[in-house]
Amino acid sequence: MTVLATEPIGTFILAGGRSSRMGCEKGLLPLAGRPMIMRMAWLAESAGCAPVVIIGPPAKYEGLGFRVVADEPIGEGEQKGAAASGPLVGICTALNAATNDWNLVLGCDLPFLTREWLEFLAARAVASAAADAVIPLNERGYEPLCAMYRRRCREAIAAALERGVRKVTDGLAGLTVAAIAPEEWKRFDARGRLFKNINTPADYEEARAALERSA
Repeated sequence: MTVLATEPIGTFILAGGRSSRMGCEKGLLPLAGRPMIMRMAWLAESAGCAPVVIIGPPAKYEGLGFRVVADEPIGEGEQKGAAASGPLVGICTALNAATNDWNLVLGCDLPFLTREWLEFLAARAVASAAADAVIPLNERGYEPLCAMYRRRCREAIAAALERGVRKVTDGLAGLTVAAIAPEEWKRFDARGRLFKNINTPADYEEARAALERSA
């Protein structure tokens, strides 16, 4: 049985990506009877992680009933004077808006997440006294868009962005990261799909069909 976290957990869902391969706003695609980002919010809330804040364009998401915060222009992009973008900026924006010590940060397009896994992740973080972040690990490396971050991480991440760092794992250098190994998180999904995200129309159709079969 999963032990619930014993302190308030903030939740931030990142929806600021360009969705270039999908061709539309991924978070608003219907999945299991509701917009995908609403499903993510529902899972987080059912796992005891609230309030939910969406990090993304307010014009697209402000009608969903959640607080929406636009990505902050931190550092410079590829061209001088252009604001940096990407998931590391989203994480930094989330932590700048955070009011709780521990915060759940999720991508908006993780259709196979479960409440039980999120409960476990949150409880693990609260029990990790020395960790700055608690992040699941798979064969390819960390899964930083389904992870827990202390608010204090924001200074190190902002400094990395100012240095021109864009890769999330590089932005976490210097922080104390507690990893959750595959043998632990696969107890919540033996197929290993917890962190499978949606990038293309084919990915979306596959996830939609899988959830319909399991309904």
